This record gives sequence, structure tokens and C-alpha cells, in this order.
Amino acid sequence: MKIDLHLHTHYSKDATTTLEEVINYAKKRGLDGVAVTDHDTTLGALRLIKEKHLLVIPGVEVSSLHGHVLALNVTDPITPELSLRETVEKIHQLGGIAVIAHPAAVLKTGLGHTIISSASNLDAVEVMNTAAFPFLLTTYLSRRLAQRLELPQTGGSDAHHPDEIGNAYTVIDAESNRNDIVEAIRKGKTTPFGKPISWLLRLQRGAFNIQNKLGGR
Repeated sequence: MKIDLHLHTHYSKDATTTLEEVINYAKKRGLDGVAVTDHDTTLGALRLIKEKHLLVIPGVEVSSLHGHVLALNVTDPITPELSLRETVEKIHQLGGIAVIAHPAAVLKTGLGHTIISSASNLDAVEVMNTAAFPFLLTTYLSRRLAQRLELPQTGGSDAHHPDEIGNAYTVIDAESNRNDIVEAIRKGKTTPFGKPISWLLRLQRGAFNIQNKLGGR
């Protein structure tokens, strides 16, 4: 199964991708499925989960006090601004798995090695994030972290706009159903793949973020 385990829809305030675009671009990029992980909301995931032509793993990117955590296979939102440990416990209570999002990214909200090292209840590390910069360095540092913690490795595009979908993904040795996929991730039956987004897409993302912030004033 070739799955992009980290992407956003327009239900995230900093993203533009429509639900229809998620489906179209996932198929265009040859993906078997996607995990919809909007910021602190499951609304987009709950709408897309009804899609019959694309496997959709519902999720959310949770803003913990110590950074971002991907909650995969959850349908309820999780209270933001909790500690890392409390956040992961909430994810497990809802039947999901907790994946560290872009832990080594220089220009993103990473969790930090010291904090992560004490979080023994995490399930996996996102070692490949197409939007992380610099891509090769963040991938290397994140992979080293996963190895040190002996945790499974995943990849996801962290797409906020349609063209970014599928630039990073995870190949998972699992059957085509959510529960089997989640269990395979937990057992480490994963191989991340990916490449950085182009400079044009990065500039477009930056311009949108600036415009979005100015518009929110």
C-alpha cells in the first residue's frame, strides 16, 4: 500500500486543497490511500472517509505544548496544548497511533530530541516530510532519531496545496483496510519515500502563508 500519511485540506486554515482535489491528485500520483491530518480538526477527514474510490485514514495533526503529533485512525478531535505525553495518551484512548511530525525540521514546529527521548509511548517517527527544509538534513536527523528510539519510520507530504500531494509517502506491507494499515505501521512494516517540493511550490506556499497572516489581522 502506497499511502501519503500526512496532508491537509482547506479545513486547515493554512491550506487550500479541496476534498475533491485530494481524491484527484492522490489518484494522479498513484497513491492507494491518504491520511487526512488537518490542524486540530477532523472535519475534512470525516467527510472524505465516505469516499469509496480512495482509502482514507482519518486523522488530525495535534498541536501539543511541545510540538506537532499526527494522530492516525482517529475520528474525534483532540484537545490542543496538552503535554506530549497527555496528547499521545489521548490518541491511544481513541484507538489511534501517534506519529512524531517533522521532528527535525528547522523551519517547522519540531518536538526536539530531548523531549522525544523521554516519550516512550509514541508509535512512530515521520522521517520524511516533503515540506521540511533543508530536506536532506531533516530526513537524516529524523531517521537517526527513529533508529535511536527504535520506532517505525513513516513519510508524508505535509501537503497544504494540491500539487504537493504524494511528493512523500509510505509503502506499508498491509491489506487495504484502515485497521490492518495502522497495525502494520505500529509493527514497523513501513518504508518511507519522497523528495522535497520544488522551489516554485515552496515560494507559492510562503506567499500564501504571508497573505493568510495579513488577511487575518
